[in-house]
Amino acid sequence: MKKSIFGLLFVMIASTCITGCNSKTEETAYHDPLNLSGMDTAVSPTQNFFLYANGDWLKNTKIPPSQTGWGSFYIVRDNALANMKTILDSCEALKNPAKGSPAQQIGDLYAVALDSTAIDSAGITPLKPDLQRIASIQNIKDLLAVIIAEYKNGDGALFSFYVSPDDKNSNIERPHFDQGGLGLPNKNYYFKNDSTSKAIRTAYQAYIVKILSLSGDSANAGKDASGILALETKLAGASKTPVELRDPQANYHLLTAKEMDKTAPGINWQNLLQGLEVHEDTMQVGQPEFYKALSGLLKSVPVVTWKKYLAFHLVSSYASWLSEPFAQARFDFYNKLLNGQQEPEARWKRACSLVNGILGDALGKLYVQRYFPPSAKTYMVNLVDNLQETYRQRIEQTDWMSDSTKAKAIAKLNAFTKKIGYPDKWKDYSSIEINRSSLIGDLQRIGQWQHNYNIDKLGKPTDKSEWQMTPPTVNAYYDPSFNEIVFPAGILQPPFYFQHGDDAVNYGAIGAVIGHEMTHGFDDQGSQYDKDGNLKDWWTKEDRARFDAHANQIVNQYDNYVVLDSVHVNGKLTEGENIADNGGLAIAYAAFQKTPEAHKDTLIDGFTPDQRFFLAWAQVWRIKDRPQRLLWRINNDPHSPEEYRVNGPVSNMTAFYQAFHIKPSEKMYRPDSV
Repeated sequence: MKKSIFGLLFVMIASTCITGCNSKTEETAYHDPLNLSGMDTAVSPTQNFFLYANGDWLKNTKIPPSQTGWGSFYIVRDNALANMKTILDSCEALKNPAKGSPAQQIGDLYAVALDSTAIDSAGITPLKPDLQRIASIQNIKDLLAVIIAEYKNGDGALFSFYVSPDDKNSNIERPHFDQGGLGLPNKNYYFKNDSTSKAIRTAYQAYIVKILSLSGDSANAGKDASGILALETKLAGASKTPVELRDPQANYHLLTAKEMDKTAPGINWQNLLQGLEVHEDTMQVGQPEFYKALSGLLKSVPVVTWKKYLAFHLVSSYASWLSEPFAQARFDFYNKLLNGQQEPEARWKRACSLVNGILGDALGKLYVQRYFPPSAKTYMVNLVDNLQETYRQRIEQTDWMSDSTKAKAIAKLNAFTKKIGYPDKWKDYSSIEINRSSLIGDLQRIGQWQHNYNIDKLGKPTDKSEWQMTPPTVNAYYDPSFNEIVFPAGILQPPFYFQHGDDAVNYGAIGAVIGHEMTHGFDDQGSQYDKDGNLKDWWTKEDRARFDAHANQIVNQYDNYVVLDSVHVNGKLTEGENIADNGGLAIAYAAFQKTPEAHKDTLIDGFTPDQRFFLAWAQVWRIKDRPQRLLWRINNDPHSPEEYRVNGPVSNMTAFYQAFHIKPSEKMYRPDSV
């Protein structure tokens, strides 16, 4: 398990379902940070709170053709991209910037990504040396050598290799090997037999044919595509499902090269490690059974099929940044068919996202200088501290947990590293040669740098100051190995944070986001890691059993939500995020109750402070998805759809019942609430 993206059980269990009301008498004029025009007051909050808060907006909003959905996160991301564009446009226009400086590097990468004329003219040419290397493969030894070379370019296929802390000893960086090699989103796509899944596989095979043909290999493209799909299906058969991958203990195996040679012979693990420049013998393997199957496939599948497989995946991985026919083919399958996006985003947006994704510290350093004032960081530090103190008190008050487990939970909470806005130490990309002659060349040199950067971590203590997300990113995360909560500058803007907003709105929005990330430290996965970030059982047997019983209530609650026709939310896949939503909102509400505003009789736009708190939470999730995107999310996304991210947690809170007068006869009332 790695970081949980905004994406505690302790606090939500005490909630009970009662009715009641708050009486407020005074009303004041105020410029409201809440956008109340999107509410549908024809829907009662007692029947469907999400639609009450967002229904008119949902009915009147049209998703832009270039998007898979629209709403809060999309709008904030658009704002962040516009800010990035301002910076990148100025860097691109600089005359003779210092070579290797952040401005030169991000300016040149942005410029070459925008130059569609040069990219279209080049066609497949930038990848010809790599394709020729693949074409020269004669045997399995050659095949593995090419795979190693691709990983060192940042183009790895067939399996997942990276460097990360040892899950059971977070102070040690380890080489990690996980399953991989699939072109479809996960294992299930290869084996489901409903009409939609069959159509997706047919379209995927057609996509393989298209990529091979565009690459100049059209003679047997249909037959080759069948072979590639058959090979991937065998790899998928040895892979774990998204739900199975959520169990950190079951996906932890510390093994030596000799032990892996016994499990997966024929790969020659010592040579593989040396080729990847890993100068140590021990590795963390997530799914040894995948490599066992891969070992057999390397022997049984003809070399020519492997060559076609590698060529397809290489070109497909770069297709978005090759000439228009390649980019369109990839868009048509992954974006349009799987996610419903009707047309590509503007090229400048894609170029900004590319720079942010691979040179994020260089761009981020300039971004925070311009767009993240010190006052925002100060506010966030104070808010995080308030939420942390409230969390501590709630753990102390929990009635189902023993004192010994409480003490360890509080020790873990106290040990949280809190990262806000931007890192204290920036990555130095200055050694990378970035110019405007070839985008693919730039991407491969950046990939080589990233490989070397990761390999350089081995044999050294884990640097827990490192960030895994860039400052302009509109998101947040918890990382169990670092026991840290991270809030990039990009998320600290409306509708998450309002500089002059009332406490009800800010606690219901960014406060609940903070509580969400804190709760990840104690969800079904995070609770298996101790205060030092190690996968270690710190619970008593009895407390763990009670925890699991309460967590299963959450699983069952969300399993019963119907999204599309007969398609339900997958309660097990979304378990951690649902726990975080429930716990985070409850913690934020408890912290809000400590503010003077929470206890005033002041109405703002006709709503009490408590009502505004819950409306702010609902406004955060004011998002509309295309049906294809929604189906993709049900199959892949550990987060529940927005309606249930809103209705699920509030239906478990006494305070919500009181604020909106929820009675046992009404739909938002849950008699089995946790």
